[in-house]
Formats: sequence, C-alpha cells, structure tokens
Amino acid sequence: MNTYISKDINRFNYLLSETDAVYHDMSKRLGLSDSISQILYTICDLGDGCLLQEICRRCGLSKQTVNSAIRRLESDGCLYLEAAGARNKKACLTDRGKALAERTAVKIIKAENEIFASWPAEDVARYLEMTERYLLEIREKAQSITAE
Repeated sequence: MNTYISKDINRFNYLLSETDAVYHDMSKRLGLSDSISQILYTICDLGDGCLLQEICRRCGLSKQTVNSAIRRLESDGCLYLEAAGARNKKACLTDRGKALAERTAVKIIKAENEIFASWPAEDVARYLEMTERYLLEIREKAQSITAE
C-alpha cells in the first residue's frame, strides 16, 4: 500500500495528537474528564450563559457527550440550564461552578496566555494567521469530500 501522507502532514498530525495528549493530561491532573474540562474552558472563553449548541460546536464534542457532561455538572451543583428561546438552552455556572472553573479551566487558559505573551507579537500574529488560513482552506476542501 502506498503512503498518501506527506512528511509535512505526518508532522502536523503528530503535533496535533501530542497537543491533544497534553490537554488530556492537564484535565486528568485537574481531576476532570476531557469533556467536562472542554465545557468549562468553553464557558470561560465565551462567558457564562453559553448556548449548548455553541458549546458542542466549539468543543467538537457530540451533542450526546455534551449533554452527559452537562448533566454531571448539574448534578454536582456546578451548572444550571436556562431557556434561551423556544428551542435553545444556555449553560450557566453556579458559584460552585465558577469556583471549579477557577481551579481548573482558568489555570489552562493562564498557561496558554503565558505562552503567547512570551512570543514576539509578530510570531503570534503569524501563527494565528496561518492556522486560520489552514482552517478556511480545509473547510472549503471538506465540502467536496464524499464517500463515493
């Protein structure tokens, strides 16, 4: 069988998987499942009162996984759901949830901010520009991929 993956894509895939492994390790060190860690992170990123559909989109998790994690956070008294229109719900942190986020997701965010703050502004801008370019181009190519 021929190898279809270029050396560059192989390195890219390695870097992505290693980055995912680091985030998994941070979640584990903080006593959280990956899904709960991602949900808390997303709420910290977007602000309290996030739409559930936005959490699913930003986390890249299935609706079922998000709902299971949300139910867990609800049963732990960390989060409650609030109606947001006829068919939408918002996830809102309780005081207990805000304290949990401070002890967990905020630590991850601070680490990320420290890294970007240590880079020259031009490097940060270039990194973000190239990452966005890749996203836009892969999104465009994804539209033409089918299972024929």
